[in-house]
Amino acid sequence: MDQLYATRMSRMKASEIRELLKLLDQPGIISFAGGIPDPNLFPAEAFAQAFQMALSPDQQAQALQYSVSEGYAPLRQWLADHMADIGIDCGIDNILITSGSQQALDYLGKLFLSPGDTALVGWPTYLGALAAFNAYEPRFDRLSIQGNRGVAEYTEAAGPGAVKFAYLSPDFANPTGETVDLNGRKALLDQAEALDCAVIEDGAYQALRYDGDPIPPVLALEIARKGSIEDCRTVYCGSFSKTLSPGLRMGWVVAAKPVISRLVLMKQAADLHSATINQMAVHQVAQACFDTHIPMLRQTYSARRDAMLDALAEHMPEGVEWTKPEGGMFVWVTLPQDTDGAALLARALETVKVAFVPGQAFFPDGSGANTIRLSFSNSDEATIREGIRRLGEVLRG
Repeated sequence: MDQLYATRMSRMKASEIRELLKLLDQPGIISFAGGIPDPNLFPAEAFAQAFQMALSPDQQAQALQYSVSEGYAPLRQWLADHMADIGIDCGIDNILITSGSQQALDYLGKLFLSPGDTALVGWPTYLGALAAFNAYEPRFDRLSIQGNRGVAEYTEAAGPGAVKFAYLSPDFANPTGETVDLNGRKALLDQAEALDCAVIEDGAYQALRYDGDPIPPVLALEIARKGSIEDCRTVYCGSFSKTLSPGLRMGWVVAAKPVISRLVLMKQAADLHSATINQMAVHQVAQACFDTHIPMLRQTYSARRDAMLDALAEHMPEGVEWTKPEGGMFVWVTLPQDTDGAALLARALETVKVAFVPGQAFFPDGSGANTIRLSFSNSDEATIREGIRRLGEVLRG
């Protein structure tokens, strides 16, 4: 059968993170691996009420029936209002509901990439984005945004037309936790204009800011420049996975109408539409408690981030460095050059039962062997301190 598979299959690999999530079922493991929200913080009661309402006699026919590919109109309207709150002026025709933002990334890879085209990504970047784009056989080139100096660079591409898009998560990125500042975002737009390429803005963690002032999304900055979303090259991807529930698989795309119309064609070919009942439930919960739920998440995750940063400062040996994120779920650790993250994981699991993600998987060229990603979202503060203490013990040898 191997000779029958498409060439793209040679580029598709199992996700190290999905495999590591299996460790959560093993007793005694302290896991900093999956970037997953704490299930104890899900608004479960609100969802129970929302599903009960969706299955009520006057709504069940709609909830259990086929629906339009664009998505449930009341949810799209709520999202249009939410986008306006963060500076993105759009209507519901600029919004497509997707089955998680991962589906959106897959569609955008399909939309923009032909084999051999260039995608600009961070070095490192979100592993799920690499997996989604890889299926369309691009070449990856390095996107470098140098913050306050206002410089966005790429390394090898030949010039306008060679690059199809630049992908980034500007707020508390997965895996590094780093944020692109205002000047860096403006520089990215300048670079995209020069290259005549799209910008894919992954806003999965945008709502989870713990310190500092919010920075306008890249799409908001471009709308301010051009006057209308219809003239913008930036595509914004959002998700309810980190705020309300990952299991319902609710994401969205915001873009100019011609982009949305093409993505709708892909949605029709792929799964017709995202689950109607899930969209109705998410709309009900978002409308009822999003504005009160998010501050609670920020307070809880902020304390866990602080616990991790304090523990790293106390227990890491000399030569280990780490980021200090203003939000999100991740701390990125750089180990001494001769320390291999994958080998460290094997030792940590065997000796102290601590899990994390080796950083090499986040680099398109397989570099970064001396890096690891730690997630603080799904452990309480005492567990975080104990896990980091154990990890420091392994590193000190």
